[in-house]
Amino acid sequence: MKQITAIIRPNRLEAVETALHALPHLPGFTVFKATGHARGHGQDHRFVADEWNPDAHDALVLLVLCTDDDAPAIVEAVTEAAHTGHPGDGIVGIAELAAAVRIRTGERDAAAL
Repeated sequence: MKQITAIIRPNRLEAVETALHALPHLPGFTVFKATGHARGHGQDHRFVADEWNPDAHDALVLLVLCTDDDAPAIVEAVTEAAHTGHPGDGIVGIAELAAAVRIRTGERDAAAL
């Protein structure tokens, strides 16, 4: 099982949702608001004074728990739909998920997804 976490631009959410809903199997996803600071472009990615506003920028975090088989298609859908080609498009992280339990039914692991 995998946990996919994507940080995306808020204005790309509709495209990402459309891409995810077009997949043959989608276990569902959660989206929440976030703010963050981009990586700097100075030496060792430090902030330099010529960069855009250093204040926190709005972002969205997309969280998907899925089977190993579904993960590649989900990652591909998110990365293609969120892509603008400009700095700040975001990042996708994929981590192993040790266990999952559906609260309502008590189903565990892949059955819970």
